[in-house]
Amino acid sequence: MARIAVIGAGMGAMAAAARLAVAGHRVAVYERTETYGGAVRRFERDGFAFDTGPGLLTLPAVYRDLFVKTGKQPLEDVVELVQVDPAARHVFADGTRVALPNASRAGVVAALDEALGAGAGQRWGDFLVRAREAWDRTRRPLLEEPLWPNWQVLAEREPYPAVPHKRLLRTRRASTPAEIGAWELRDERLAALLQSHVLAYGLDPRTAPASAAVLPYMEHAFGTWYVRGGIRELARAVYERCLQRKVEFFFGAEVIGILEKDGRAKGLELADGTVAEADHVVADVDTARLRDLTEHPLDEDGDVRADPISPPPARFTLLLALRGGREPEAAHRTVVHAPDAEIELDFLASPGGDQPVCPTVTVLRPDDPALRPDGAHESVVVSAVVSCEAAWEDEGTVRRYTDFLLEAGRRAVPGLRERLLWHEVRSPVHTEEETGARFGAVPAPALAAGRGRFLHPANTTRLPGLYRVGGWSHPGGGLPHAGMSGALVAGLIVEGPEFRGSQ
Repeated sequence: MARIAVIGAGMGAMAAAARLAVAGHRVAVYERTETYGGAVRRFERDGFAFDTGPGLLTLPAVYRDLFVKTGKQPLEDVVELVQVDPAARHVFADGTRVALPNASRAGVVAALDEALGAGAGQRWGDFLVRAREAWDRTRRPLLEEPLWPNWQVLAEREPYPAVPHKRLLRTRRASTPAEIGAWELRDERLAALLQSHVLAYGLDPRTAPASAAVLPYMEHAFGTWYVRGGIRELARAVYERCLQRKVEFFFGAEVIGILEKDGRAKGLELADGTVAEADHVVADVDTARLRDLTEHPLDEDGDVRADPISPPPARFTLLLALRGGREPEAAHRTVVHAPDAEIELDFLASPGGDQPVCPTVTVLRPDDPALRPDGAHESVVVSAVVSCEAAWEDEGTVRRYTDFLLEAGRRAVPGLRERLLWHEVRSPVHTEEETGARFGAVPAPALAAGRGRFLHPANTTRLPGLYRVGGWSHPGGGLPHAGMSGALVAGLIVEGPEFRGSQ
């Protein structure tokens, strides 16, 4: 039985902790704040409750597997999973609206044809077929296995089978989502639909690799799910599973250093002077903070995966308490597209330049009595991807984005301004306080191609006994990916370097 010290109580960390405890190890988790879940948190006020992190779940099979492997109670016995239908309603810049059914290719094709014109649905359906091919090519090496030592294979090969595009006697293939939209989808609204899936993870569709097509495919193929009571309930369930497996949690325990002995990680030093000895250390922290915790080099010199995308993405969120009940036909999720997508992306790439512009906004309206005082009220979460390099300490910047999100929310929620009782602002500053991630940055999922810029550092490090878990390590950000990283780290510790993922 080995002693395992885990830094942070995020979803990836807890997923690893539960699996390691079941394998017979003694696991202790040291969390800087006073609660678990990382970015998966809840805000409560006046009988209203809100998810302040992710509001929906894709690939629930990741957490089903976690519960199967760590106990007798399956996931559905401890949380209620609800498939969201429609998966989303989209409001495009020209005013066109379309509601897309959940996990139904035929339904999506028909809805797009009706809203955007004959042929639009078929073009999107054909794109999903190609996206599936990219998924099939990358699923195992990118998500289910530790990052290969020759990870350059994933970095150099584009798995998306783009359609040849002839122009001016030249044949070209799409290498980015923006080019897929322009050359293959051939409709500004379809292009915006694709780009919104990419932008939701903080990626620029003009520079992300075409393999980002797997992001809308994952949602289409495996559905979009809500956890009754809010996604925070999923974090609670994973935390309680850890407790059942005798994982120890120490809250308010800030780690200030990783101890080394005989060339390997051997424990932690806490801010109060306490030393926690361990045979293995698992860190669920961002890349920059992990570097601060040890003087040992963690990656090879020149490893592009160790350098985060710049500027890194963050999220700006409003929590809205509304009077009046939710109308029966309301969609759980509405995406209100930016008036000018190109200007939005320009500002994300260079936030120090022009004034902020109205971004693409996601509006979440869960039909959940647990989140509101009674049926005569409604809790709504409105959010947008922003650059963490904007001036978030400036009241003017916060006020501008508040106005942007309220105006976009008005297009999704009838009578929003008249119904608004109060709102709470959640800027990247709050994210940094809660997660410890520098500037409130939010990690994106790992993607193949793009010269490795969209991969994440491996779960192993150059310091023996030190492992990385969670969104800032392979296979990247997002609830499913965090759960996958926990499985990979547990496998590496239990089975050793020869571990190649679950079969």
